[in-house]
Amino acid sequence: MAETPPNPNPSSKRSRWLIENVASLALALLIVFMIRSSVVEAFKIPSGSMIPTLLIGDHIFVNKFAYGFKVPFSDLLTGSPVYMIKREPPKRGDIIVFMFPKDESFYYIKRVVGVPGDTVEIRNKVLYVNNQPMPRELVTGPASDKIFGALDDPKYSPSNLDLYKEKLSQDDHWIMLDKNNYMGETHGPITVPADSLFVMGDNRDFSNDSRFWGFVPMRNVKGKAMVIWLSFWVNFSEGQFIFRPERIGDILH
Repeated sequence: MAETPPNPNPSSKRSRWLIENVASLALALLIVFMIRSSVVEAFKIPSGSMIPTLLIGDHIFVNKFAYGFKVPFSDLLTGSPVYMIKREPPKRGDIIVFMFPKDESFYYIKRVVGVPGDTVEIRNKVLYVNNQPMPRELVTGPASDKIFGALDDPKYSPSNLDLYKEKLSQDDHWIMLDKNNYMGETHGPITVPADSLFVMGDNRDFSNDSRFWGFVPMRNVKGKAMVIWLSFWVNFSEGQFIFRPERIGDILH
């Protein structure tokens, strides 16, 4: 009579199940972190320096492949990214996310207005690049009312601010200038050194940018802002909740 094989040890089965699931989870997390490191990552806009292009509480995807495909985690291991495939560097008009040069534990988002070799200057609040004024057009009427209405903040109104469409590249973008603030009226001229960028916020008179702390090293650039995938803001202290579904899917340029 054949002997009945012993039942497998239940604790052994549990151990195998645990090991297999932990290994699967670890692999999934590794893939997610590799994608975040080299392809795409989500960021939340914490300040108003890019108003009206980006509002506080906008959640965006940043394309980390825009300027090249880097070896995953290379910037963490070596201090600067190692690229497997290099593409064109940031251009004037690009909205970039970068490590703040004065404290690289913080991430900033601004618009590139000067690339290596450019001479940047501001005269009477007009941006000049290489001694040429960047084309801009004052926006009034319904288009202006729509932008200011969406901001839903009394300090952002046509009585305090001028709204312009400015052109640094093929695409126009919005900028705002404070009628009562003259601190940023003039700046430069200053020439952008090699491997560096000069950046500014679209909310020109309320932006902490290259005018105050200098250039962004190219190695600090994390990627190019791509699209808004969610927009909401919660202020628990004041009991405010703002949800902006109409901004979802907006392409950034």
